[in-house]
Amino acid sequence: MRAVTVPTPGGPDSLVLADVDTPEPQPDEVRIRVAAAGINRADILQRQGHYDPPPGSSPLLGLEVSGTIDAVGADVADWSVGDEVCALLVGGGYAEQVCVSAGQVLPIPSGVGLVEAAALPEVTCTVWSNVFLTANLQPGETILIHGGSSGIGTMAIQLAREVGARVAVTAGSAEKLEFCRSLGAEILINYREEDFVDAVKAATDGRGAGVILDNMGAKYLMRNVDTLADGGRLVIIGMQGGVKAELNIAALLRKRGAVIATALRSRSLAEKATIVAAVREHVWPLVEAGRVRPIVHATYPLDEVAAAHTELESSRHIGKILLTL
Repeated sequence: MRAVTVPTPGGPDSLVLADVDTPEPQPDEVRIRVAAAGINRADILQRQGHYDPPPGSSPLLGLEVSGTIDAVGADVADWSVGDEVCALLVGGGYAEQVCVSAGQVLPIPSGVGLVEAAALPEVTCTVWSNVFLTANLQPGETILIHGGSSGIGTMAIQLAREVGARVAVTAGSAEKLEFCRSLGAEILINYREEDFVDAVKAATDGRGAGVILDNMGAKYLMRNVDTLADGGRLVIIGMQGGVKAELNIAALLRKRGAVIATALRSRSLAEKATIVAAVREHVWPLVEAGRVRPIVHATYPLDEVAAAHTELESSRHIGKILLTL
């Protein structure tokens, strides 16, 4: 089969389309003939040599796909050849076929196209596991979402809105902020022009945010703590702003706050299956009702993967970028 490989870590031009062995499903796996694959920041880190896949997993890039099941392992009872699905992966999505544990597979929601569905697994599982299962966002709380116009950000806005939370976002342009407003964000902060600490406190009468979903890491650590409300929860899911920072524990203690760092890719199969099941139960009905939707910025054919990575790294996009096969 054809797949995108990375013979030598580096920039987008290090991505090479090559012929590789077609994978065969294990007893608890299905194989999907890929229609589309989502591109994520983790793919860029892996391409650069900074984010190795977990031991025993595919060395190929790609953490989510949509497509049609073309083979089923001996122990799989819930899926059949011909089912149209999308799936959360540990890797291997930038290819014509990929194998995945049956517990990480989801049906295509009604009203969503087969290609478009590739934009759903990673963002819905990331947002649901972090904002709701971990941070326990409640109706009436304020959530601050950094990178509100990203794939994760656009999904987080919609789901937080649906539970009755007040949504604050940061983004780098008026266009991106206006799009966030159209999805339900109320507090719009241009991080190039405003201090998000002051903006959130001003919009909440000094209380701050009950939950912060942060993709920046070190750069924003203490400012995020300053932005937390009493009992607030800071969930760090990215390191775009570095990996090391100093934490003023006294400031955190005064607020009885929590700083939580999480990752999805390295979780066990059982944990991922639990998250996927929760997404199917809680998020899929909202998608099928048209209340929540995947946001797709652009699609690129597989042989233009370097251009797709360049587009993601430019940060000009709103929502997800997909590869199509």
